[in-house]
Amino acid sequence: MGGRSRYPAGVPVTVITDSTACLPEQLAAQWGISVVQLSIRANGRVDDEIRFDRAELVDTLRAGKPVTTSPPDPGAFFWTFQDAVSAGADAIVSLHISRRLSATADAAREAAQQVRVPVYVVDSATTSMSLGFAALSAARAAAAGAGAQRVLDVAHRRYRSSREFMYVDTLEYLRRGGRIGAAAALLGSAFSIKPLLTVKDGEVAPLSKVSGARRAMSKMVDLAVAEAGERPVDVAVASVTPSDREMTLVSQLRGRIPKLNDIVLVHASTVITAHVGPGALGITVAPIP
Repeated sequence: MGGRSRYPAGVPVTVITDSTACLPEQLAAQWGISVVQLSIRANGRVDDEIRFDRAELVDTLRAGKPVTTSPPDPGAFFWTFQDAVSAGADAIVSLHISRRLSATADAAREAAQQVRVPVYVVDSATTSMSLGFAALSAARAAAAGAGAQRVLDVAHRRYRSSREFMYVDTLEYLRRGGRIGAAAALLGSAFSIKPLLTVKDGEVAPLSKVSGARRAMSKMVDLAVAEAGERPVDVAVASVTPSDREMTLVSQLRGRIPKLNDIVLVHASTVITAHVGPGALGITVAPIP
């Protein structure tokens, strides 16, 4: 139920995030970021999202069977925080999905009250790799010897400047899960109209609606390129189910963003998958501070 990483020796500030950050396990381990798991209820069982088979979950969604998600238990956070303290942490920075999408930050705050070192719990007002890049930047600052306030400042700047672009085949899964937010305005569009979404003010919000999947993804790339502009940026492409489409997005973004520092291909977390549905794709543009 707790975190998944080996804390680096001699780093007094530990960075913790949750599984909706979509961080590749190798990157999280490299920078000593512990990842606390949200949970999924599907097919008669409840478990950490990392233990759910992605293909099975997609089949369950397509079959119209109920899938629900929930934040970590405060106990999962408590033991993750305790592990960090035992490893030598003098302070903990805990970065999490928007409170308008999940009560994860609330669970972290409840657990933080029982820990003997300062725990700074942050509602990022976003999710996916906007959260993931913020956790990475924070962990790098911590590894360089930054104090807790500096680590917090680095994280704040990163997630506040990052932008999410999402393509979904249908809004039905967001509607079912109660996460549709302002994007509800797009409900009832013709089947061929594909919505493009973002996260704004902590909730899912509409960006555009385009006729056909190919045009919608082309528009999403255009929006991401415009967002990057001439700034140095990191970019992530997140996919729910493996296909050639995410590799096409990576290739297009590499060719069109002039100051691309790094681009990573990640799997959308299974909790995010439960809400956006099969076929969804996402692009995160994260300017480098």
